[in-house]
Amino acid sequence: MGSKNKLKRFRENETFPNVVQPKREEIVSGSFSHKGKWAEFFGNDHPLILELGCGKGEYTLGLAGLHPEKNYIGIDIKGARLWRGAKTALEQGMTNVAFLRTQIDLIDQLFAPGEVSEIWITFPDPQIKYKRTKHRLTNLDFLGKYKSILKEKGTVHLKTDSEFMHGYTLGILHASGMNVLYANHDVYRNEGSPPEVLTIQTFYEKQYLEMGKPITYLKFRFPFQ
Repeated sequence: MGSKNKLKRFRENETFPNVVQPKREEIVSGSFSHKGKWAEFFGNDHPLILELGCGKGEYTLGLAGLHPEKNYIGIDIKGARLWRGAKTALEQGMTNVAFLRTQIDLIDQLFAPGEVSEIWITFPDPQIKYKRTKHRLTNLDFLGKYKSILKEKGTVHLKTDSEFMHGYTLGILHASGMNVLYANHDVYRNEGSPPEVLTIQTFYEKQYLEMGKPITYLKFRFPFQ
């Protein structure tokens, strides 16, 4: 994508009512106005679901279409990608979708304790190199942030083509005493996965399937004291 197109999309994002782009200083200073007030943003108290690293928002939009009774926020730092999902949501009149441009490591400062019902992590970079484990979205640091914003029975979903990421996460969950509600190493060959996993396919997921890569899925919950 050319720089002109990126700039155009950045400008359009600033005009979209369904895009929120807080500055880092605003977040870390505790002055982010939507924290704890996302129900006011959507105009209702429906369950709030996040997708982390949403890219172009394909999964966020798919989930929102399946569940109009829930509110969805796609989170990504890439504004040019996020633009696509936001524009599509506006074109289709989807009022239960928003997009938040920010870094995922700030998530616990963007949502209040117990404000989020579910978190989806779809096809994240597995960060296989040892030195990059701190960026892996299911490491203990990130899991701690997720727990801090989830409701008591809130769930986390991980859908990935990376068998490494699936196995790594499963190991972390078992070692930490998490409640693994469902695990599937190949969702399209083994029965039992929910419709949200089987009926929504992103552009890259379709490519993975054409390559014959199995798609894995985990659903888990934190034990609250």
